[in-house]
Amino acid sequence: MKPIPVPTDEAMRELGRRLAGALRAGDLVVLSGPLGAGKTTLTQGLGEGLKVRGPITSPTFVIARVHPSLAGGPPLVHADAYRLGGLDEVDDLDLDLQDAVTVVEWGEGLVEELSEDRLEVTIERGDSEERTVRIAGVGARWMDSPIDHVL
Repeated sequence: MKPIPVPTDEAMRELGRRLAGALRAGDLVVLSGPLGAGKTTLTQGLGEGLKVRGPITSPTFVIARVHPSLAGGPPLVHADAYRLGGLDEVDDLDLDLQDAVTVVEWGEGLVEELSEDRLEVTIERGDSEERTVRIAGVGARWMDSPIDHVL
């Protein structure tokens, strides 16, 4: 997928809201990018789009939070793998990958084995506030790129 320029925090939340339209229970979203890139901001938009209970804040110290749906949809599981040492520690979290939309910050290199199908979202930040987002679908679930119509 082509790079998506994201000039502001509100634009990052809006991208998350639009991306939520393509997500369903069982989906895994892996967020990568440097500190302060906007991973949690994007997740806030996902939560708004999925209509889950908030507020959505960084789960760095609690490792994972579950945000139940307020509209009968899937809950959002928001995890932060920054402090985790490997797949065994990820498995210990016992994340509900079947019934929820699961978003993992700092998950690159740790959570890919949790699901053959996932969205890999990479956020790059330059010198200004503007960021560039790249979204890649991995696996049969994303073969036909159902995210293209919402982005």
